[in-house]
Amino acid sequence: MPVKRLEAFEDNYIWVVEVGDQALVVDPGQADPVLDYLETSGKKLAAILLTHDHQDHVAGVDQLIEENPNTPVYGPQETGSYNSQTVQDGDQFNLLGDSFTVYLTAGHTPGHISYLSGERLFCGDALFSGGCGRVFTGDYQAQFDALQLFKTMEDSVQVYAGHEYTESNLAFAHSVQADNSVISKALEEVREKRARGEATLPSSLAFEKQVNVFLQAEDLETFKNLREKKDQF
Repeated sequence: MPVKRLEAFEDNYIWVVEVGDQALVVDPGQADPVLDYLETSGKKLAAILLTHDHQDHVAGVDQLIEENPNTPVYGPQETGSYNSQTVQDGDQFNLLGDSFTVYLTAGHTPGHISYLSGERLFCGDALFSGGCGRVFTGDYQAQFDALQLFKTMEDSVQVYAGHEYTESNLAFAHSVQADNSVISKALEEVREKRARGEATLPSSLAFEKQVNVFLQAEDLETFKNLREKKDQF
């Protein structure tokens, strides 16, 4: 199941999973990139998956449904106005011959979820390459718990996050671990990629466990301090 990347807004990514002549779309914050893709590729929109209710992840849903009626929409309770199927932690469902497992990964929003399908993790704003989402809820425990969950997943899992934030995240990581040669090298490589206009996603959990200081935080207090510093970085 190939995964394609569509760009939206300044730094959002909409992920598209292709199976034959069908495609499922994750977090369509804008409709136009998806509609253009469908027209160009000849694919049929099979389903939409939502991770949380922020507009830059859901604002394209209504137009997509208007132009592709009866397309199923899966999402957490907080995206209920868009959902045809509300899912929650532990749910499993099949789409296009593949299994998807739902995990609660709250903190960025109260009901943020992530989807794991094989070795593909669609994690919205719960986990970024080199970082994690702002804790708008103030529930640092929930976000810390989400990170602990990600740490239990296999190193080979590919991270399909919602934003291209890797360069700024690794710059922050370098500022707090200046003597970490792995982070320094990763930052240099990411800067070179971005200078060439290349994406840094998907990442892998193996990579994240090496460079993501939030994922490395061993306790809640350490995580909270890092997150508050990053908010001001």
